[in-house]
Amino acid sequence: MTRPADLDRHCGTAAVAAVFARRPQDVMRLFHTAERRREAGPHCAILARQRHPYREVVAADLARIAGTQHHGGIVALALPRAVPAIDPRALPEALRASRVTPVLDGIGNPHNLGAIARSAAFFGCRALVLSGDPRQAGLSDAAFRTAEGGLEALEVLRAGDLPLLLRALPPGILSVAAVAHGGVPPSAVPRGAPVALVLGNEEAGLAAPTIAACALRVTLPTAGPVESLNVSVAAAVLIHALSA
Repeated sequence: MTRPADLDRHCGTAAVAAVFARRPQDVMRLFHTAERRREAGPHCAILARQRHPYREVVAADLARIAGTQHHGGIVALALPRAVPAIDPRALPEALRASRVTPVLDGIGNPHNLGAIARSAAFFGCRALVLSGDPRQAGLSDAAFRTAEGGLEALEVLRAGDLPLLLRALPPGILSVAAVAHGGVPPSAVPRGAPVALVLGNEEAGLAAPTIAACALRVTLPTAGPVESLNVSVAAAVLIHALSA
C-alpha cells in the first residue's frame, strides 16, 4: 500500500484540516486510523462528493503510506502546490499586506522551512518567499508535516534572483538581512513599513550579494554563552519582534 509519487503527503490533524480548508479540490485521497474516525468524517464527506477515495487503515499501513511513524493517525494525499515566481514589476499584495514576510535564502532543511512557516502563520504573516539558491528546500512532505498547517495559510512565492528582487523592492517595503554579527537589534528596525526579513543558510548564513542588496541588517543580541540560534528559532523571535 503506497501513495502515488506525484502527490504530497499531509500528516496530522492540523495539516490535514488546513489543506481541506484552503484547497479541498486538490485532495485526492485520505487515509486514517480508527482513532481518527471522528476528525476524518467531515473530510471523507468532501471526498465523497468529489468522488475521491478515502479509507480507514491500521497504524502500520498508515505509516507506510505516510512514510513516517509521525503521521498523527491521518494522512491526506494532495496535488503539489504551485510556487509562482515573483515579478519585481508587479509585487503580490501579500508582500505589502503583511507586517513581516520571511524570505528564505538557501535554508536547506525542510523541517526548518516548515517550522518557519508555522511561526509565520502564527504571527499573522501572509506570505513566504523561497530563493533560487540550489540549497533552498522546497515544499515537501517533511515541510508540510512540521508546518502543522502553516504553509496552507501562506502565499508561497519564488524569487529566482533574490538580490535583484531585493533591490527592486519599492521604498514602502524594508528589506532586512538577519546576520549573526554587526546588525542593529530588532528594536532599532524602523516601524510602520512592511519588512522583508531575509534568512540564510543554516551553516553559511546569507551570501554577501544578498546582504548587500538589503537596506538594513538585524542581529539578535545574545545574553548567554551560546552564540547563535537555530534559524527557525531565530526566525520566530525576529518575526515576533518586528511585528510588534
